[in-house]
Parts: sequence; C-alpha cells; structure tokens
Amino acid sequence: MANASSDPLVLIVEDEPAQLEVLTYNLSSEGFRLAHAADGEEALLLTQETQPDLIILDWMLPNLSGIEVCRRLRARPETRHIPIIMLTARGEETDRVRGLETGADDYIVKPYSVNELIARVRAMLRRTRPGGVGELLEFGDIRLDPEQHKVTRAGKAVKLGPTEYRLLTTFMEKPARVWSRDQLLDRVWGRDTYVDLRTVDVHVGRLRKALNRNGSRDPIRTVRGAGYSLDIED
Repeated sequence: MANASSDPLVLIVEDEPAQLEVLTYNLSSEGFRLAHAADGEEALLLTQETQPDLIILDWMLPNLSGIEVCRRLRARPETRHIPIIMLTARGEETDRVRGLETGADDYIVKPYSVNELIARVRAMLRRTRPGGVGELLEFGDIRLDPEQHKVTRAGKAVKLGPTEYRLLTTFMEKPARVWSRDQLLDRVWGRDTYVDLRTVDVHVGRLRKALNRNGSRDPIRTVRGAGYSLDIED
C-alpha cells in the first residue's frame, strides 16, 4: 500500500558509509522520506514493515546479495510492485541483463551522477504513483484495472512487476499499434532516464512470460525491425 504521507518513502539498501551519506544528504534535500538498511536481511524486514514507494538497492551486500534481495521481493505478492533501482560496480551487459531479469526496474553503474539518480527516482515515482484513476482496459481475455492495479487473463490473476504493468498499460491503450523500442523507452521509462534498448526486450520477455503462464496464446507480436504490438496473430 502507498504511504499516507505525500512525500515518497525511499528505502536505501547500502552498506558503504560514504555512499550512504551522499545518498541520504541528496535525497533528503530533495524532500524524500528515507529508511536505511545495511544488509540484505534487514532490507527484507524493513520492506515488509515500511512498504516503501521505491528501493535503491546495492548489488554487493553482506550476508545476502542485492540480486537475492530483489528475487525475494519479487516473489512476495505484497512487495512485488515496489520499484527497484539497483546500484552496482558491475558494468558488463551480462550483469545488467541479469539484474533486470531478476526483477530490477532500473540499473545504475558506480560511479554515478547523483543528479541522474535523483532524476531516475523522480521519473519512476511519477509513473508508479499516478495522481488519477484510469478506466478499465480490455483486450481479448486480458483485463487491466488501473484503480485496483490488477491484471487478469481469462479470469485468473496475472502478477506483474511495475515496469511490466506500465508496458501492458501502454500496449492496451492502443491495441494493434506497433511500438518501437525507442517509443516504449520514452513512454514507459521516461525521457529523463537513460537505459539501452536491450532493457525493453528483457521486460517484454518478462511480460510475455507472465501473460502466457497458463498456456495462453502470446498476445504480444514481435514486428521484425520495428518493435512490438499487442495483436494476437491467427
């Protein structure tokens, strides 16, 4: 559930004192409420207790890695939808893909610009804490209820992470439209974030897996050289 206060609560999971001090100073100066965990186990406990609006999660943590924390949070219904930005010194593409496939919504390599991090935090919170309530969206046997933030297919609940939910919303608002990867980056991640095109493919794959979990037909069509469309082929 969202916090009652209008100021978003950000959970910082970081064990390096210098990094924590920089993040705490800058995020608090921008008006965010903050909580802090120094290891993975504490992060899981605090997430359950505080239900933060967003988590900044370091990959390298004592006792329990950030990757494992992310995996466990995504496995729990009550924490599945909390956006996660992962911080790491690992800059290789395989590491970025691994972080995204585990459930992170964004990925920032150290050393990073604090201003860029804050911009990404703000952009993600704008998308995950909408001010208005949308109308029910339907496509075939898929129903998306923005008011309750729920998705069903053939009457069965579909569990989605926040990025996959935004992707599906985009597709369902204009069925059959072909969206390029650049357009999806702009629409789902925002103009003021910087992620590569591979990120789109990873999240579309996760959305497909969730929608097709019960053996249903794949509703997402890949248009070679163009992008993706919500358009079940005959």
